[in-house]
Amino acid sequence: MLKKVLKSYDYSLVVLPILLSIFGVIMVYSSSMVWAVMINEGSTDLYYKRQLIWFWISLVAFFFAAAVPYTIYKRFVKLIFFASPILLIIVLLFGVERNNAKSWLEIGGFGFQPAEFIKVGLIIYLSAVFARKQSYIDRFWPAFGPPLLFTGIVFLLIFIQPDLGTGSIILLIAYVMVCSSGIRLKHWLRLTGAGIIAVLLMIPFLSPEQISRFTSAYDPFSSPLKHGYQVINGYIAIANGGVTGKGLGESVQKFGYLPEPHTDFIMAIISEELGIFGVSFVLLSLFFIIIRGLHIARKNDDPFASLLAIGISSMIGIQSGINLGALLGILPVTGVTLPFVSYGGSSLFILMFSVGILVNISMFTNLKVNNKQQKDFQLST
Repeated sequence: MLKKVLKSYDYSLVVLPILLSIFGVIMVYSSSMVWAVMINEGSTDLYYKRQLIWFWISLVAFFFAAAVPYTIYKRFVKLIFFASPILLIIVLLFGVERNNAKSWLEIGGFGFQPAEFIKVGLIIYLSAVFARKQSYIDRFWPAFGPPLLFTGIVFLLIFIQPDLGTGSIILLIAYVMVCSSGIRLKHWLRLTGAGIIAVLLMIPFLSPEQISRFTSAYDPFSSPLKHGYQVINGYIAIANGGVTGKGLGESVQKFGYLPEPHTDFIMAIISEELGIFGVSFVLLSLFFIIIRGLHIARKNDDPFASLLAIGISSMIGIQSGINLGALLGILPVTGVTLPFVSYGGSSLFILMFSVGILVNISMFTNLKVNNKQQKDFQLST
């Protein structure tokens, strides 16, 4: 039995996230060495050491999630429902402010972002709820009312931190999962229309800082020394790298020109140092993980597993899109990290844990398919 289980694991989905995370640790060291000395007056390997510690912790979480049956997470739905808003309220009351957002909790010198954990909690909650309501999924309010209300509360608590980037990811993940749950077309059209109206109504509540991020994204040269500074220096880093790059560790922009180059703009440093080869490795790896996750969802006949795989894949895809969109000046800079690559322990931990769940779903799916094929073969003979 153990041999059959081991054969059922998707080892491409095991190896690639680990390689991408190792690549991220290397690039965090390369991109942050100057920033660590200039801003934090630390050693050149300050951020590297922190990220390396989180990598090992995340690796343990990855293999744990890959080994534990995914069905166990259904037991935590009520806990997620009650604990998520409470945790976000605690952040608002006692959290630590970083980069103009009160989104961190520090316990004994250990800092983490609760919103990162709530993202995967929301995916588990919505997957379990929509899977349970499949018999009446065509009735909008009984099926979608309570989970959408819960999502709205979580979004508002994150929005007032203010963390527009994470809040947007929460909403987009929920939207993708609603679209994948079996919703009727007329209900989808109404929900989409209501969502667009809600976004328009929220514009007056955006702070001047948040509005400036939108204007600087589309016209960074209107404020080259302030709001457009990071985007412009990201462009310069990409231009410096050209096709082949300047070489690992040879970035010029990390020498105080590009603010916090190891976080949301790490792809600019990858482009400058490793050129199209480094960028292609990251993009193709992320694309493979996302497509693989959607393929697992498509061939699974368990609604909970299928929605869970869609939610995890959409989280990685949406987060990647927002990060790269900010780098290219298509979307505002919101501080969203590049999955598996950017500096950030909470983000890396949750992403590795989530892909571990994806690996476990894949294993159980392959076991079911193999057992069915074996039974069909025995019946035919």
